[in-house]
Amino acid sequence: MDAFPETADIESSTDEYARRFEGPTGRWMLKVQERITRSLIAPYEIGCSVLDVGGGHGQLAIPLSKAGYKVTVVGSAMECSHRIQHDVEARNIRFQVGNMIDLPFMDRSFDVVLCFRMLTHCERWPKLVFELTRVARRVVIVEYPTSQSINRFAPWLFEAKKKVERNTRLWRLFTHEEIRTIFDRYGYRRACMQKQFFFPMVVHRMIDFLPVSTGLESIAHHTGLIRVAGSPVIAAFEGRSFK
Repeated sequence: MDAFPETADIESSTDEYARRFEGPTGRWMLKVQERITRSLIAPYEIGCSVLDVGGGHGQLAIPLSKAGYKVTVVGSAMECSHRIQHDVEARNIRFQVGNMIDLPFMDRSFDVVLCFRMLTHCERWPKLVFELTRVARRVVIVEYPTSQSINRFAPWLFEAKKKVERNTRLWRLFTHEEIRTIFDRYGYRRACMQKQFFFPMVVHRMIDFLPVSTGLESIAHHTGLIRVAGSPVIAAFEGRSFK
């Protein structure tokens, strides 16, 4: 039995999950995610404190720590530190076990709070958002899939997604208004929003040929399709008292 009520990060911190991003296409998808995230963190000085909630997958914690940020990862079980263990032992990253919807940190403990791969699988996602805003001092950056995209056809893609990824879990799609409203409730305004891809990530995994995927996404970018219907979304929310 899991110690905490929300443990979606246990799955996303495994080697099996990481295999989704093996090969040129997978590495490209992670680079898109990292590039956008780095651009949203750029206004905050190198060396500021970053909390990566559920970030045991290491997709952001490792590159951000290498860039000079003081990164803490909170995971719902000790096993969530497996993929970042080398950096934890080297004291490049701090890891702490904790409850995702009752984070073990004081209010305003971190300059930047990240939450990727969690909202979509979290049953009590409004409570998770509250915790993110509570422990953040300056900005919260989250990733979420939106129904205002080709993902509205996700139910028809689910079986194909399971065949490609094998360990696919059910997930929740959000509207931009849902996310904006919940952050607004806790005193945070959306400062920026960027969309990662126009075509669902499972389509790129099925194609598994990087030149085709980058070509398709380039067309979507230059025609404006990604701005209208891109997903997943990475959005930054600043506290209203931020100066």
